[in-house]
Amino acid sequence: MGATARKERRTYSLDPELVRYVESVRKKFRTASASSALEEIIRADKHRDERRRQEDKISRYYGSLNDAEVEQESQWGAFSESQFPMDK
Repeated sequence: MGATARKERRTYSLDPELVRYVESVRKKFRTASASSALEEIIRADKHRDERRRQEDKISRYYGSLNDAEVEQESQWGAFSESQFPMDK
């Protein structure tokens, strides 16, 4: 995504501690620049937020099921597991 999208130039002020952190990420992942490291940090945070939202949706869905629906889901789960042989 980042390689083909046109980037916008922005200027931000950061605490020195955060600047050091961005620099440590740059070194750790051997990115070309602090901007690339910052992009990776933001991308990872965005991914975590999206995953959390999906997990919340799943929790709300399963939390809304009545007992009969929970039993049906459990049966479907057991059936699904039986379709994938496990090596022991």
